[in-house]
Amino acid sequence: MRDSTRRALVDGGLDPERVRRVIVDALAEDLGPDFLDVTSVATIPDAQTDTADLVARADGVVAGLAVAAAVFELVGEVTGSGRTVEVSVVAHDGQRVARGDVLATVTGPTRLLLTAERTALNLLCRMSGVATHTRAWADALTGTKAMVLDTRKTTPGLRALEKYAVRAGGGTNKRMGLHDVAMIKDNHKLAAGGIAPAYRRVRAAFPDVPVQVEVDTLAEAVEAVDAGADFLLLDNMTPAQLREVVAAVGDRAELEATG
Repeated sequence: MRDSTRRALVDGGLDPERVRRVIVDALAEDLGPDFLDVTSVATIPDAQTDTADLVARADGVVAGLAVAAAVFELVGEVTGSGRTVEVSVVAHDGQRVARGDVLATVTGPTRLLLTAERTALNLLCRMSGVATHTRAWADALTGTKAMVLDTRKTTPGLRALEKYAVRAGGGTNKRMGLHDVAMIKDNHKLAAGGIAPAYRRVRAAFPDVPVQVEVDTLAEAVEAVDAGADFLLLDNMTPAQLREVVAAVGDRAELEATG
């Protein structure tokens, strides 16, 4: 992976080594135990080189260009060819693009370009789709004090990439996993004997971790805030119920509407 690509990943809040693992696993999944693209090896002379463009197929917001570049830069290493692909990125993550826009250009051994193509596009298209959808919601909230938040409902193994795509689309990351924010959900409340006991146990065990409580009613919302919750997840509430909670809680906690 080139230094420029590594810097672009770091600047976006991504760990280059984690991205490398995702890419290597994805290529290995495609190439099988012998790391072999049988069609390209059979049909393309080893010495042939070509140049190709990555082109937007639809209007949207692009995300994952450095990830796609890393795929092309790593494919020679993964396949053992020892050869390299040059990548020139001409767009930038978070940019609105139109159908037909060139996003990047790749030059190198034709076999490597074809071997890397689908893995690069799978990751780029997935991340751009997340960014595009997020941008639509973020645009709808323009002029309000609300923001788009993401969840833990991500594709296994791709959480860091998908949450990056949310940021590229104008959204905000909530929690990265079970380790950085305590989320007291219905099952926790039942097991602990209620909202207040559950909150006290979390705060005693992890005094510095933010605590969010999932609530279904106005009474639960007030109880959670009185207990000390930093955030409330207002689960499947109607707009009328949400207004009641906002009026009762005010600025004492951050409110998240979901469902």
